[in-house]
Amino acid sequence: MSLPFSRLWYWFLLMAVVCYLIGCFNFAVVIAKARHKDVHKIGSGNPGTMNISREFGLKVGLMNFLLDAVKGGLPALISYFVFRNYVFEGTQIAISDFTRYFCGLFVILGHIYPVTMRFHGGKGIASTLGLFTFCIPCENAWFVFGAIGALICVLLYIALTEWGSMGSLLGVTGLSIWQAILFFLRYQSQPFHGWMVAVYMVLLALNFFPWFAHRKNLVRLFAGEEHRTSVKKLYRGKRGMKDM
Repeated sequence: MSLPFSRLWYWFLLMAVVCYLIGCFNFAVVIAKARHKDVHKIGSGNPGTMNISREFGLKVGLMNFLLDAVKGGLPALISYFVFRNYVFEGTQIAISDFTRYFCGLFVILGHIYPVTMRFHGGKGIASTLGLFTFCIPCENAWFVFGAIGALICVLLYIALTEWGSMGSLLGVTGLSIWQAILFFLRYQSQPFHGWMVAVYMVLLALNFFPWFAHRKNLVRLFAGEEHRTSVKKLYRGKRGMKDM
């Protein structure tokens, strides 16, 4: 069933607002408060998985990662099931192919720039990785194993190189390229239609904001001054590494 933009714009506006507010909810802040700490006053001060891992141990850090991943992926998955049987008017482009990443983008924006914390939030890696892990299997249920495999590759890269920021960002970019290729193959008859361009722009934005949030880490990395992310030290609850 096709739908014109005139029947969709208010849904897009509602999704943007709701997903942004969902993104503003920061689990690192909640976890730290539950342990009578202020996440902004411990470690790097960043309300993210790595800072939580250094302060409270790897198990708590993994819990924070999983919660952020679900936060990034679940709203997108809901939008997929709501719009999966609809296409944009005059096209064969599924509305859900746009909405799932549109929703994810606003969750990421809320996480990185939360109005509840004066626009100083986390760096969006866990939520972005969670978004792709939830959404890529919408193409084919078996792809869930590929998405999980990609996450394992990210962890192995970090474990071997101890470059946490770069490993995480490469994971985000790799998953987004995979999804972009799938879209290109599916919509070869309309590769430059306005809605397809919009989808690719959203995928590009999902790369831009996490990379931009890590700009200081990248400058230190290229200058040879970035602190290593040692998985062994995280497991032992040791500190001394910069945040992802």
